[in-house]
Amino acid sequence: MKIKDRQQLLAALAIAVVAIFAGDKLLFSPLARSWKERGARILELRKQVAGGRQLLQREAGVRRRWEEMRANTLPTDTSVAEQRLLQAFEAWSQESRVSVTSISPQWKHEGEEYISLDCRVDAFGSLSTVTRFLYNIERDPMGLKLELVELTARDNEGQQIALGLQLSGVVLNAQAQ
Repeated sequence: MKIKDRQQLLAALAIAVVAIFAGDKLLFSPLARSWKERGARILELRKQVAGGRQLLQREAGVRRRWEEMRANTLPTDTSVAEQRLLQAFEAWSQESRVSVTSISPQWKHEGEEYISLDCRVDAFGSLSTVTRFLYNIERDPMGLKLELVELTARDNEGQQIALGLQLSGVVLNAQAQ
């Protein structure tokens, strides 16, 4: 083979290798990456569609639960809401025989759809009366959430328990209902 032919062959091979490399970097790799991303996106969309179908199947139960929750929120009038909460604490403490030492309500405007009534409660009693008090709060249909529960022994034997509660109730604005 002549040198000139060999040089032309090597030049053609070099051009072919560069073309293949450029084709891989500029065409094949981006297409493969795009294909993988598209496949992942399709998988994610299928999961979302499946979740939507499940939500539609549970629609009646979800709506019923929302109506229950909405019906058990605190009244929109702040003084009535505080009064209702204080009356509930009075009933719970009388029924469980717990001594409530302080109740500190505080309103928080957290968004346009709702406001919350955060309440700090300090009480004491025996272990059985304190647990009954907590049970009464949890059992009540009023829309309250226990945020924090602190139990501390008030005596050396642990017969008297100090209870500190942080709970919150929600008031929905008219447009959110």
